[in-house]
Amino acid sequence: MADCPSVVPATRITDFAAAMTSGMTFQLSGRPARNTVLFFYPKDNTPGCTTENMAFRDLHEQFAAAGTEVYGVSRDSLRSHENFKSKLGLPFELISDPDEAMCAQFGVMKMKQMYGKTVRGIERSTFVIDADGQLVKEWRGVKVAGHVDEVLEFVARQA
Repeated sequence: MADCPSVVPATRITDFAAAMTSGMTFQLSGRPARNTVLFFYPKDNTPGCTTENMAFRDLHEQFAAAGTEVYGVSRDSLRSHENFKSKLGLPFELISDPDEAMCAQFGVMKMKQMYGKTVRGIERSTFVIDADGQLVKEWRGVKVAGHVDEVLEFVARQA
């Protein structure tokens, strides 16, 4: 499936809270008044997910300069996230969603083919939420190559 970006009609996101690395809690309504990127990925320490997290890491300063906070989200445990974050030197927090509440809110759980088997998992997806809590852009079925650059280009135009 191709990287499918879409500008969405501004849609208010229902407030939510979720545990994240560094012993913190992400609260949509409690975040700084700036753009937020939530990127959903299938699993820590897998090749595509590692590459995607490293790409967000490598452009983190440019996202910050564009007034944008970045958070990675998967169903992995906080312990797994802490190890993954440390291993890659990630400057942003990872949100743990083991009960799939965020995954359900953003509609990222899909049936996928993996090694010839049908499995239920996260469809790699990215969402931009503006300072007012409105969903303003989404990418679904993301292919990692070039994706983070495209997200940065979008948020930089919004700054």
